[in-house]
Amino acid sequence: MRRTAGLLAGIVLLTACGDDPTITQTKVAGEPQLSASKGPGADEDPVTLTPRDRQDLATLRAATASFHNVDAASGAGYSMQMTGCMVDPAGGMGFHFGNPKVGLGDGTVRVDRPQLLLYEPEKNGKLRLVAVEYTVPLGLWQSADPPKLFSHEFKVNTTFGIWALHAWVWEDNPSGMFNDWNPRVNCDNTSDVMAMVR
Repeated sequence: MRRTAGLLAGIVLLTACGDDPTITQTKVAGEPQLSASKGPGADEDPVTLTPRDRQDLATLRAATASFHNVDAASGAGYSMQMTGCMVDPAGGMGFHFGNPKVGLGDGTVRVDRPQLLLYEPEKNGKLRLVAVEYTVPLGLWQSADPPKLFSHEFKVNTTFGIWALHAWVWEDNPSGMFNDWNPRVNCDNTSDVMAMVR
């Protein structure tokens, strides 16, 4: 978790003006459990997705589909660059762009309004949307249980006082859809896009 210190520090320092109600996802009684396969190198138990989870993932993809265009994402409020391109031996995350209007610091969680968009730099000098990240400050989460979306618990970082969950909905992640790092994402082309993200 120390590897994401820059990102988390930036998030904790932001305040938000989100006005939407909190939405949390829980398993629905009686729904069949569907197993989502995970690739080698996963550092967590296999994720179980309910039909509701699959519907929520479809909602997330629909809500973020236009953000493949960086200008559209910026116009929707995702214009605050939170980190440089982040990479680790376990994989990459890319650049993180935040939107304070969707609850970066107010403790809300909505499937269709992630706090952060993650972009991988490409050879053509553009950024490619690969994932989203949900964040919740620890002090604003009132439940004894961790926040949860898609039947998956957020991870805690006590150093920065935040819960976080990645969702790799735009790039397959062999380590698991909700893993922090993706071995298929890298920062090799960062110099090609630096002029765009300064």
